[in-house]
Amino acid sequence: MAPSSPSSAAPARVSARKRAAKAEEIHQNQEEEEVAAASSAKRRRKGGRLLPRRSPKQGKSPKAGRKKKGEAEAEEPVEDDVCADEPDEEELAIGRGGGRGPRRRSRPCRMKQLRPLQGRLGKKRVGRRTAAAVGDHEPEFVGEPVPAPEARSSWPKRYERSTAAQEEEEVKARCHYRSAKVDNVVYSLENKADYIGRITEFFEGIDQCHYFTCRWFFRAEDTMDSKAKAQLIEHCDLYYDMSYSVEYSTFANIPSGNCSISLGGNCFTFLQFETTSGISSDDADLEMSSGRPGRTATLLDLYSGCGGIFACQSLKYNHPQTEVWVRNEKADDFLALLKEWSVLCDKYVHQDMGSDLASSENEEDGSSLLDKDEFVVEKLIGICYGGSGRDNGLYFKVHWEGYGPEEDTWEPIDNLSDCPLKIKEFVQEGYRRKILPLPGDVDVICGGPPCQGISGFNRFRNHNEPLKDEKNKQMVTFMDIVAYLKPKYVLMENVVDILKFADGYLGRYALSCLVAMNYQARLGMMVAGCYGLPQFRMRVFLWGALSSMQCIVAYDETQKPSLKKALLLGDAISDLPEGKVENHQPNDVMEYGGSPKTGFQRYIRLGRKDMLDWSFGGEAGPNEGKLLDHQPLRLNSDDYERVQQIPVKKVFGANNVVEWDPEIKRVYLSSGKPLVPDYAMSFIKGKSSKPFGRLWWDEIVPTVVTRAEPHNQIILHPTQARVLTVRENARLQGFPDYYRLFGSIKEKYIQVGNAVAVPVARALGYCLGQAYLGESEGSHPLYELPPSFTRTVAQAGASSVATPAGEVVEQ
Repeated sequence: MAPSSPSSAAPARVSARKRAAKAEEIHQNQEEEEVAAASSAKRRRKGGRLLPRRSPKQGKSPKAGRKKKGEAEAEEPVEDDVCADEPDEEELAIGRGGGRGPRRRSRPCRMKQLRPLQGRLGKKRVGRRTAAAVGDHEPEFVGEPVPAPEARSSWPKRYERSTAAQEEEEVKARCHYRSAKVDNVVYSLENKADYIGRITEFFEGIDQCHYFTCRWFFRAEDTMDSKAKAQLIEHCDLYYDMSYSVEYSTFANIPSGNCSISLGGNCFTFLQFETTSGISSDDADLEMSSGRPGRTATLLDLYSGCGGIFACQSLKYNHPQTEVWVRNEKADDFLALLKEWSVLCDKYVHQDMGSDLASSENEEDGSSLLDKDEFVVEKLIGICYGGSGRDNGLYFKVHWEGYGPEEDTWEPIDNLSDCPLKIKEFVQEGYRRKILPLPGDVDVICGGPPCQGISGFNRFRNHNEPLKDEKNKQMVTFMDIVAYLKPKYVLMENVVDILKFADGYLGRYALSCLVAMNYQARLGMMVAGCYGLPQFRMRVFLWGALSSMQCIVAYDETQKPSLKKALLLGDAISDLPEGKVENHQPNDVMEYGGSPKTGFQRYIRLGRKDMLDWSFGGEAGPNEGKLLDHQPLRLNSDDYERVQQIPVKKVFGANNVVEWDPEIKRVYLSSGKPLVPDYAMSFIKGKSSKPFGRLWWDEIVPTVVTRAEPHNQIILHPTQARVLTVRENARLQGFPDYYRLFGSIKEKYIQVGNAVAVPVARALGYCLGQAYLGESEGSHPLYELPPSFTRTVAQAGASSVATPAGEVVEQ
């Protein structure tokens, strides 16, 4: 829709702009006032659009001299609080119409929903009577009109004097009728509800056209067909539509059918039926039967940017051929943006597909000169909701005509009310490129919402109401996003504490949320060490699958597995160069300097092609074959001096308690601080070996953490005076050596520590793919991975080489 003339209100709002666009409803005196106000405001149109006002340049600073918001509008107050950019009534009506499922209506439809007697949808009027075809019966009213007093009492608004505002919306009546004949069938107001609506009035308008009003029904009893009604058991007290397995914490589909149980003379009837998904069941059945040929699945990975924007950079770098849209913003803002995006798509795409953006009768040639405080919006290049210190609301990133990318700014949508064509262009292009998902667009949502509020490191946990802790609110946001987008599959990962803290409050909340949304759900725990890693890392996984999809399988705890030889720390990192890595290592790329010693090391060194990773299209990635990110966190001088004194051997004291030796004087560092700090002696009452503790070759790592400080955890290298490097931690998580990380060293540690162990993620992804393609039986709790699933055939038979175990010394 082309922008309208400037109004007296400044800045112009969307709702005011729409009202001004209806020229046929504007009186002459209003037009004169608007022209006068527009001239006094000195707002001019450029290229058919009103331009946001910007301040003149100041000095030599290009940024300080070009403020995009109107400082020259002091005489016209502007609201600073944009506050979520509340849409007007039209936008709200559009938002309610898309993707939210059926709604009940308890009153007749509005006047603009009137349908003509012939039932031609989308038309308000019946054309003037013409010669009917042979054999056709022209619609007509039957019987005498309803007496005027009764009609005015039953439908008073039809006979009220219309105002200018109502003239467009309401159709006034000359008289009402009780019956009408259409195609030789007589319909009456007293008839019972039929199919999807009930006729509430027949009347002849003042334009001598025939109308009827229909009240639409969205309740099952008003729309049920005969086949479904025959399967329904009347007087149903309770019903269930899912089965529950206690052993596997699973809610799953059950076959359709009815059952009745009588207990103690009281009859309780249970209705059991197959449910349908929020996505069209016809589409789901078609996709299931066809194996989804020619369609690429869409995955939304939430909270994948743990570690800052550099985590997003790492994701893009390692998956260049996957179409990835990375957004670095809060999940709450992302959900708000999705809802606003749906409203924009309804307004500019779904209801305006046939419009031509390139032409507009109201556009000017753009040849007029600009004032010094006027700037042209060349195009919109981004969209967000709040964030970065901005107020809540919808913002667009603006590229200004005649300025470089460094001058692009984020502007609230209210400031762009004079540029509707630019907004329309951006929304239609973004819809085509799918820059943001709409409900039903996402096939899989996965993520691990952080819950620091229940962490064991948090001494101020809220045991009574965990969800009221702001640090646990992301669990709610995650489920809200699932409820809005309604994906086919959901996978949530979290720490084990969600099942232990407060009687498993958060775990029960997450499971119940999926079940309430009609998802099949299965919850369980997986240990990284069971999938070929020297790390005991236990995590909780929650699967969700729409009732139209096959349920994901779980692990059968009752079956005795056939275990392979356990991997130890030495099997994972003993081949990495030792002499080249000191406390400070600035180089993130180096040579290996040696050959692999174990099967795990041979496998982890493989290239992308050998690992069947086609992220680079079968080609080797940059620096592939070299050792990446083999850098430790640099210790301060005091800690480095302490670490150099840590024995390179296993030691323990009597009763596993550290104590001061009264016969030995306390040793101090060159800085004057004690060699053994007080916190190391008092940590967990002296019963912890974590402060400045060394790992050892013949052990496994409890879990890879996000911090590399040695003050309260065992993270020192077995034989070197440093902590484990980023690459050594990445190996313990199963990352291939070719996987490169970006950011500072601390941020790299965070990215690795927050990740799901790669072999675990690969196993989960494989099971998801089998269920997605319909090639697995979701009713069984056990799914066996193929032999040597995590290794190629060439590497599966590689033998492990033993490493020194070290000497155990008792003090």
